[in-house]
Amino acid sequence: MSLLSKLSSFRIFCTRVWALAAPYFRSEDKWKARGLLLSIVLLNLGTVFMAVQFNDWYRLFYDALEKKDQAVFWQQLTRFSYLAVIAIIIVVYKFYLTQLLELRWRSWMTRHYLTRWLAGQVFYKLELARFDEPAAALTEDTKPISQANQASPDNPDQRIQEDLNSFTTETINLSMGLLNAVVTLVSFVGILWGLSGAFSFSLGGASYTIPGFMVWAAVAYCAVGSLLTHYIGRRQINLQFMQQRYEANFRHHMVRVREYSESIALDRGETVEKNHLDGRFSSVLTNYLKLIRAQKSLIWFTSFFGQAAVIFPFIVAAPRFFSGAIQLGQLIQISSAFGKVQESLSWFVDSYSGLASWRATTDRLTSFEDNILRVDRQTQAQKALSAASDSSTASQADALITENLNVQLPNGNSLLNALSLKAVSGDQILISGPSGSGKSSLFRTLAGIWPYASGPTQLPAQTMFIPQRPYFPDRLLREALAYPEPAAQYSDAELKKALTDSLLPQLQDSLDRQDAWSRTLSGGEQQRLAIARVLLKKPRWIFADEATSALDEDAEKTLYALLQAQVLKAGGGMLSIAHRPSVAAFHNRRWTLKAGPAGALAAWTLEQGPRT
Repeated sequence: MSLLSKLSSFRIFCTRVWALAAPYFRSEDKWKARGLLLSIVLLNLGTVFMAVQFNDWYRLFYDALEKKDQAVFWQQLTRFSYLAVIAIIIVVYKFYLTQLLELRWRSWMTRHYLTRWLAGQVFYKLELARFDEPAAALTEDTKPISQANQASPDNPDQRIQEDLNSFTTETINLSMGLLNAVVTLVSFVGILWGLSGAFSFSLGGASYTIPGFMVWAAVAYCAVGSLLTHYIGRRQINLQFMQQRYEANFRHHMVRVREYSESIALDRGETVEKNHLDGRFSSVLTNYLKLIRAQKSLIWFTSFFGQAAVIFPFIVAAPRFFSGAIQLGQLIQISSAFGKVQESLSWFVDSYSGLASWRATTDRLTSFEDNILRVDRQTQAQKALSAASDSSTASQADALITENLNVQLPNGNSLLNALSLKAVSGDQILISGPSGSGKSSLFRTLAGIWPYASGPTQLPAQTMFIPQRPYFPDRLLREALAYPEPAAQYSDAELKKALTDSLLPQLQDSLDRQDAWSRTLSGGEQQRLAIARVLLKKPRWIFADEATSALDEDAEKTLYALLQAQVLKAGGGMLSIAHRPSVAAFHNRRWTLKAGPAGALAAWTLEQGPRT
């Protein structure tokens, strides 16, 4: 890669970092954020100022020792006492305010990204867009991070919980460290220049003098060290990125084992899951071993670099000390000033591992941001289309209407083409067709959550959708039943009646019990609880996708009769997806999906039967 390309990439990266960091400092919390940041900057400047004072103290204190000047000795010890107190106060409050800013920044960013992740079904659409990487990519530690970011983000939960925390902490620490390094360099380079004197030498019969020789020696020493550090440690950036991914994948699979524990136990799948977890954990260990080896190589060099920096200024300044040009205090002051200049110039060397981790975290967050923006654009386009559709069909607001609706699979293959549907109050429609024909995709499209569809769609008001596998929060039963509305909106009598009507009388006395309902209830009980939710809320229109597939026929008939009575009483309608013939008795129309001319490879068509 050319230097121009590298500079362009660096500029783009800085722009993306700024896009991540800046919103908090322009948010509703901006004045507190800016105040804390300013305070931390001033405290860091105070730290450098105290370092300058200590540097001067070294000269006076060691000169007093060399001259055996007892009065100056005790005077400098007294001075050291109040300098130390001030330094301690600065260190304590710098730590406290830095942690407070990290906490507030993380809090704001977490809430900000949670809001965006959950808005407009972004969390759902991101999962649909995910695709598996080639196996070779999972073991290639030199693969450019930008290529890995082209996919939809893996483990958004880790991005929000872990990466945001790392980003705020590391950004503040690294930026304040860089500020300290720059200010320290500016403060001590003049001191070192004045103390180091000139270095004269002869070459080819001519004499040369280098003023401020110690400064140039420090610059050369650190420049060489920084170049070697980057050369030795550059592999860590990609290894850090992949390590976070492997750790998240391992944790995610363990969560899935816990979530599907009953199914795995019934299938006796422990051995298979153990092998899968072993494989993911092996990836964690393999990559971590590569990371350890890369860090070991870097530590070899940085340790040598740091130890050599201790004696380097003494070696360079020793001739002047032994010739009597400088005293012991000045030698110690030169050593201290050189150490500060070298330390500031070596910020890149000392912070390389932290920079590698921060770069990996930042790349993960920027890819997450890019994918959220992509989904947001898709959602806005769909809303604009829906708004145009709503204006054109405003006279039929209590109807389901689609015009030339096209539904695709995530891979881009066409599933349903040019569907023009209409259902009005009183319609109770059964959608049937072979498995894989697109019934559930149509269900998701009508619900407005399927992003791979085009064409105006209008839904009637007061609509509820019942999925085959309903969700219940691990909270009080009354909250699971009323979800997503507050349970306080419904009386105990209403909640208990909904449970009784849905054939769950045994749960009437458990309204204030908290449990993991998705695991403690059977599949049939979960579907009955989902129907209890519908009976409680009394929508005018009901859309159900295999909502009674886990029930026996008698329970199915009882509950469908209740759902039918509910929509008829409310003056609405019902649309169901089901395979059992017995469900057809509760519907007066049938829409049937049939394969196109080329069979299963072609888009499916929908035949709309008349009202019966």
